Amino acid sequence: MTISDLRQRGLILFEAISGSRAYGTHLPHSDTDLKGVFILPEADFYGLDYVPQIANETNDEVFYELRRFVELLLKNNPTVLELLGTPADCVVYRHPLFEGFRAENFLSKLCRQSFAEYAVAQIRKARGLNKKINHPEPPSRKSVLDFCYVTVGAGAQPVGQWLTRQDLAAAQCGLAKVPHLTDLYALFVDEPAGSLGYRGLVRDAETSQDVQLSAVPKGEVPVAYLSFNRNGYSTYCRVYREYHEWVQKRNAERYQNTVQHGKNYDAKNMLHVFRLLRMAEEIATSGQLQVRRPDREFLLQIRRGEFEYEQLVSEADALVERVEAAFATSALPETPDKQATEQLLIQVRRAFYQQAAGH
Repeated sequence: MTISDLRQRGLILFEAISGSRAYGTHLPHSDTDLKGVFILPEADFYGLDYVPQIANETNDEVFYELRRFVELLLKNNPTVLELLGTPADCVVYRHPLFEGFRAENFLSKLCRQSFAEYAVAQIRKARGLNKKINHPEPPSRKSVLDFCYVTVGAGAQPVGQWLTRQDLAAAQCGLAKVPHLTDLYALFVDEPAGSLGYRGLVRDAETSQDVQLSAVPKGEVPVAYLSFNRNGYSTYCRVYREYHEWVQKRNAERYQNTVQHGKNYDAKNMLHVFRLLRMAEEIATSGQLQVRRPDREFLLQIRRGEFEYEQLVSEADALVERVEAAFATSALPETPDKQATEQLLIQVRRAFYQQAAGH
């Protein structure tokens, strides 16, 4: 089933333009996102293949089946709540049966979690993106040997530096694990080269994920001890992988916008942080959901990169504290009325199926 099928078969209860055009923060080149609610045909609903939502290939058109929509409403999911606060000029279609769904009947203290905690996650994401933008990983990957150090007196040297100073090649060396000590190895040197058949420090400097042990003849004396910073190497590999995955998958237009405004943060990400936090504070204090943003110009200033990154993060942290305080004293119910919502769900579905049957 596709969105086109929903339209042709008259299964849509609600359809609206969402995202930046609903918030009023769109730019001339902004995409037009569509979201909505549909109802499965009666036979499909009672059958085995329940379809919770349908989206197009780019995921900028998403429609929720009525039951899934209600489940998300009861969790105060921002995306579906915002549908109920859609400005009139963004409503494409509203079925008369959908009139019973009103935002004020679902707003609760759960919004502290669904709006504010999502915004906090976005702040963490912004910090991560800021680090990726300002501290790019070089294309060449570090090896295990970059995380190995050799004892020298009471100190240690990077293994590459130690080998150079000793005029040795890694292939001349052999390692034997030191019992009871994590990632510490006795280092032996094959003199003359090849006489003892040591295997070197790693199997392959570019691809190895660990140091390599050798069979050491009894009575050989280690010339030094080598420590492999395994945790450091593991962390580096994760950061390196995440960085290059980000480079591969990042939205090219958003990245160019980040580069152009010169503040080195994802401005669109930060815009959503403040939008969500301010909406959360409004919900807590007024019990109202304002989708079309009265602070449009401030949000667009963020989008244009007119603020410093540290300033925005500091203000966002302060706003999080205000939101927490506002919900602590809010008159909103703890959760939406599940029983009343379930009755509304049943009534709408029953009425729709009766109309479809011509009763």
